[in-house]
Amino acid sequence: MIGAIIGDIVGSRFEFDETPSEGFKLFTDTCDYTDDTICTIAIADAIINHREYKDSLLDWCHRYPNPKGGYGGMFQHWLHEKNPLPQSSYGNGSAMRVSPVGWLFDTYEEVMLQAKLSAQVSHCHREGIKGAQCIATCIYWLRTCRVPKDDLEIAVKRNFGYSLPPLKDVFRIGDLGHFDSTCQETVPAALRCFIDANNFEETLRNAIMAKGDTDTKAAIACSLAEACYEIPENIIDRAYSYLPHDILTVMEQFYEYIQKSVND
Repeated sequence: MIGAIIGDIVGSRFEFDETPSEGFKLFTDTCDYTDDTICTIAIADAIINHREYKDSLLDWCHRYPNPKGGYGGMFQHWLHEKNPLPQSSYGNGSAMRVSPVGWLFDTYEEVMLQAKLSAQVSHCHREGIKGAQCIATCIYWLRTCRVPKDDLEIAVKRNFGYSLPPLKDVFRIGDLGHFDSTCQETVPAALRCFIDANNFEETLRNAIMAKGDTDTKAAIACSLAEACYEIPENIIDRAYSYLPHDILTVMEQFYEYIQKSVND
C-alpha cells in the first residue's frame, strides 16, 4: 500500500501545476497526498476493521473533503448524495484504490470478488470493475509468485483482455496533453510503466514521465512495483512525512495484519 501512496504523493504536483523533466526531484514542498491516498486507506480500513467498503469510503472522504486536486466530478457527486448509489463509472478511481485487496486476500477467487465489491459501490460499469480486478490480481500474483513479472503481460491479456501499449506510446499520449482518466487507458499504461522498469524508482519515474493523470498512474504502477521490488527506505520515510496521524495508524495496522498473516 505504501507503493501506491508514494506514487500519489510524488505525482501530485505534476497533475495540474508542473511538467516533469528527466531527473525530476521526487519530493518537494508542493507535493501532497490526494484522493488516491484517502480512498486507498479507506479500502484498507474496511478490510482490516470489518467495515463495508461504502461506509469506509464515505467516512474517509468526508474526513478529508478537500484533498489536493479534489475528487473527480462523478465521485464528488456520489459522496454528497443522501443515499449514494453505484454509478456507471469506468473512471480510474476504482483501480487506484484497490491495492489493499491484492495484499489482504489469499486466493484468486477472493481477490477477484473483493476487488469487484470494492469497486462497484461507486464504479459499477464493467470496465471500472475490471480495472480494479486486474490491478488487485496482479499484485496478488506478484507477491505470491504465482505469475512472475516476465509473464505478467501475457497473463493480463489472457485474463482481462488488456493489450499493453509500448512505453513510447504511453509517453506520446502524455506529450499530447491527453488526460487519461479511465480504467481502459490508465490501467494498461500503468502496467507498462511497471513492466518496462527494473526497480521501484524507475517504475515511479516512468509513470510520472507519462504525464496526464500522474498521481493515479503512479499510484497504480507503484502499487504493482511494491509487490515486486524493495522500496528504498529514504523514499518511504519522505512519503510518511506528508501523512496525518489517522492515515498512518491505518498503515501501521495494514502492515501488522500482513505480518501476522505471514507468521500464522
